[in-house]
Amino acid sequence: MIPQFENLSDEERKLLYKTPVLISVLASCSYGQVNSTQKKDAMKLAHLRKFTAAPLLQPYYRELEKSFKEQFEEAEKMYFPFDDEKRNELKKEIARVNGIISKLETFYGEALLKSLERYAKHVKHSVHTVFQDIIFPIAYSKMNN
Repeated sequence: MIPQFENLSDEERKLLYKTPVLISVLASCSYGQVNSTQKKDAMKLAHLRKFTAAPLLQPYYRELEKSFKEQFEEAEKMYFPFDDEKRNELKKEIARVNGIISKLETFYGEALLKSLERYAKHVKHSVHTVFQDIIFPIAYSKMNN
């Protein structure tokens, strides 16, 4: 177990390990389905994070990678068809993470939060291109909000 998580309940630990999965599902679901390119990118990023994250967070990413694919597929089924109601449920689940992170030692919690924010941004924009910004800036931004 990660020492920083010792004071958390089992449920809180599970949610922290599941957070990148939930972020990935939220970022990659659109038009009633999961974007396969973003799903693949999320899985690659989860794998790479165990090597590229700050040394303090590498044990966290190593642990979550063990079940990332299975958890992603489980969450994908749970939140399908990705309508407004399901997306709101997903957002509420992710929002619970802030309360859990606030229970962690400040330095670790801040590092984890920043890392998760970077992760979310990367997954969300994995299929976003400069071409879309130049040619379709308004339509694309409305489509992804």
